[in-house]
Amino acid sequence: MLLARNLLHWLILVASLISMFPFILLAAPVPNGAHFVARQWVKVLMWSLKHVVGLKYRLTGAENIPARPAIICAKHQSGWETLALQEIFPPQVFVAKRELFKIPFFGWGLKIVKTIGIERGSAQASTQLAKQGRARRDEGYWITIFPEGTRVAPGAQGRYKSGAARMAKLFEMDIVPVALNSGEFWPKDSFLKYSGTVDVIVGEPIPYGSGSEAELMRRCEEWIEARQQEINGKGPMAAKDTPPQ
Repeated sequence: MLLARNLLHWLILVASLISMFPFILLAAPVPNGAHFVARQWVKVLMWSLKHVVGLKYRLTGAENIPARPAIICAKHQSGWETLALQEIFPPQVFVAKRELFKIPFFGWGLKIVKTIGIERGSAQASTQLAKQGRARRDEGYWITIFPEGTRVAPGAQGRYKSGAARMAKLFEMDIVPVALNSGEFWPKDSFLKYSGTVDVIVGEPIPYGSGSEAELMRRCEEWIEARQQEINGKGPMAAKDTPPQ
């Protein structure tokens, strides 16, 4: 049954992506039009994950989501949060590596919805981040960034980079930290997704003027990693040495 549910979800994903892509193209000239269509696609996939795969989520801290656009600084364990964060927060753009734009349909869609594309490790990365990020802020979007730069396994911690804090200072946007344990249900590079309930915790905004870049990132990292300890070990693919909570 697990394989059958995942196959059906995959079919829904591919069919909906191909069928909705023309509408994204048509809506692109309309302000926020492409984003509106993309969010409808996200709703389809979140419905499929919930009702076909059996993967739900529990949100804690929704009251911490501010009224004005901010920088979402989230843990990254799987592809799940790239969908769920769009359902939880107002319209947003992600910071992603430019290579993703080359993926047929999906990558093209990322570019159309104004994803901030950077060349990781290049001398131009900071300039690209600043230029594109400011433009998206001026358009009223939130900005989502995964501070560890890539997906990390459940129970693991990557090196937190300073991009989120740099943007917070440059654009005068607060940082909203987010902890989650999606990798325990949707492992990295795995076709199979498991039923269960992902925990998502949204923290209080960290004001952009409350410290240096290093201090902002330290506070963000400490908060996220402390919350990770609280929600680790609840999914079927949790780290073997992580005790259930």
